[in-house]
Amino acid sequence: MRSSGKHEMVLIPGDGEHGAAGICYGASTAGGRVFNATSANGLLYSIEQMPVQSGTRMPMVLNLVCRSVSGPLDIRGDHSDLYSTLNLGWLVFCAKDPQSTYDMIAIATKVGENMDVRLPSIVANDGFFTSHQKRRVYRFKEDKVLQDFIGPYKYTHSSVDPSNPTTFGPYMNDPDQINNKKQLSLAMYASNKVIDEVFAEWEKISGRKYNKLETYRMEDADAAILILNSAADTAMVAADRLREKGKKVGVIYPTVLRPFPSEELRNVCKNLKSLLVLDRADVYGANGGAMTLDAKSALKDDPQNRTVVFSRIYGLGGRDFYDVDAVELFELALKTAASGKAETPYDYFGAEPGDVSYQLPTKNPAIKREKSEPGVISVVKDEKTGQLVVKGVKQRELTTMPQRIAPGHGACPGCGIFPNIGTFLKGIEGNVVMLWHTGCGMVVTTGYPNTSFNITYIHNLFQNGAPTLSGALEMFNERKRRGEIPAGEDITFIMVTGDGGLDIGLGPTLGTAIRNHKMIVLEYDNQGYMNTGHQLSFCTPIGHQTSTSNVGTHATGKTFHHKDTAQLFAATHVPYVFTAAESNYKDLIRKAAKAQWYARNEGLVFGKLHSVCPLNWRHADEVGQELTQLAIDCNFFPLYEVEHGITTLNYDPEEKGNKVDVLAWLEKMGKTKHLLKKENAPIVESFRKEVDRRFQRIKAMSQNPLL
Repeated sequence: MRSSGKHEMVLIPGDGEHGAAGICYGASTAGGRVFNATSANGLLYSIEQMPVQSGTRMPMVLNLVCRSVSGPLDIRGDHSDLYSTLNLGWLVFCAKDPQSTYDMIAIATKVGENMDVRLPSIVANDGFFTSHQKRRVYRFKEDKVLQDFIGPYKYTHSSVDPSNPTTFGPYMNDPDQINNKKQLSLAMYASNKVIDEVFAEWEKISGRKYNKLETYRMEDADAAILILNSAADTAMVAADRLREKGKKVGVIYPTVLRPFPSEELRNVCKNLKSLLVLDRADVYGANGGAMTLDAKSALKDDPQNRTVVFSRIYGLGGRDFYDVDAVELFELALKTAASGKAETPYDYFGAEPGDVSYQLPTKNPAIKREKSEPGVISVVKDEKTGQLVVKGVKQRELTTMPQRIAPGHGACPGCGIFPNIGTFLKGIEGNVVMLWHTGCGMVVTTGYPNTSFNITYIHNLFQNGAPTLSGALEMFNERKRRGEIPAGEDITFIMVTGDGGLDIGLGPTLGTAIRNHKMIVLEYDNQGYMNTGHQLSFCTPIGHQTSTSNVGTHATGKTFHHKDTAQLFAATHVPYVFTAAESNYKDLIRKAAKAQWYARNEGLVFGKLHSVCPLNWRHADEVGQELTQLAIDCNFFPLYEVEHGITTLNYDPEEKGNKVDVLAWLEKMGKTKHLLKKENAPIVESFRKEVDRRFQRIKAMSQNPLL
């Protein structure tokens, strides 16, 4: 919409969710209206910033598309991310369908900005169940209707007003801190009245009525289900079915979770015999999910209430919740209402005990060390230059190397990840442990209970892969020192990242490099977040189209140049940094052998691999190597290495007579077709100049060891 000129909102691409949260906080201090969106572990990565936003009383709206929190990794919907926010001082609005999501974002904006409230708000809707629904949504044709409803933003202080300097977030001692939290608490409760008023205003302009606690068929119910978001519709269908059989059941679902609608729940449950609270996330060890604990607390404050409250955890990891499931749970609630006691106050619904005779799929036998050390490649140090010399990179002999990543993964045809990583591993001898960041490479190889790895594999998220692997290798070394592992045992530790992993994970990975742990970090650079739909990465080149750098009348793709991760890691002065590509396989294998020597003997190695993505770059599956070579020959992806600060250019397209213009590469991809238009020539020229400047810099460094 932005690229088509339909609005003038500014999208700032954060380096990760933590950075995005900081951008939002900074923008809100400057007197602006701010919106953000995230889900699952992205929310948890930003969570440090969230109490800062509420504690300094800076309104904003966060659309939380609720998804399961890793680990293990599951991208589908539950409320484990939402429940982690309930004690952070944010208002929480709940939307059960696309229409209420649209409505609640406007409502949350107005409530949070109210001068008696001034708090940030979350609007929570269910990942996939709601976020990917195709439903009719009524919206206002004229922006002015919404603008008049919300009104102009009125800030109390601004960080960009030199005439009124203000300190935001000062250091506080006793009793100031407790008073600050008391004020936040007062603001949270003050929002109750404001929410009711804003709900009434919204009904006047839209015709859609909301209450903090919605009820369905509760007029004479004996038993009810309390449930959040999209599953409420399923529960209502089941309630209708049981009502037809004369069974008195009802449904309760909050549209506001913070502040919790305690008084409203007490009023609804005055004559209710049993309340089954269904939580799509657990509070481990507390005998119920967060909403169960809230409901019990609210009803306990009414000494006359005799409702039996009990808990079931359901739908974790996106497990579907059908009307037959709701009927079964209603029957359980009715049984509890009749007996006056819950036989099992807390349990999981839908978890399967499994078959005790089930055996995991047969794994390939462990790769014996002697098989993975054919002794074909030799690495020796040149005493004069101090650099390593690699010999024996012969394709035929290296075919005997065992495959650490077995066939059978689910990557797209033509994907560049596995030709790159597989070729690299041919230069690595002996035992290997690999850690993979979240991304395409991880997802397509480890669908439980299967795995494509014939070696030990660890997964962690973008932001913490390198520290995780460094912890494993340091403990390995310590256990060797203690004699728990044979002294002659050796393992090469390799982390694989890509799909934007060195945007979100750049800081911790640089920290790992500065500590100089003896490991290898490989980045398959496919220029975007491909696993989630090709969002903009800092590695995306200028002008390239992604799902968050669109092309239209008001935009022509990414607006800034690509990040050079190889040079960033070279600046940490680790022993060895290199770039490589599958189209130059001997060079790639030679650099792998050097990488292993340095990782075994001196410290961290960083390697950057050019990795095509036919699906999102929009090119034919079979032209990956050709496209990679064009990227090299137009100087976009120079092949070089940095040993102890000395740069060596391994391939100069001009000297080889292979130099081509950047257009020869750009014209081969659908994501850059718009750059071939005459009006976009300035973007291409800017790209060409930057590419050539960076190449000439590498070449100059290669010619002068001091650079």
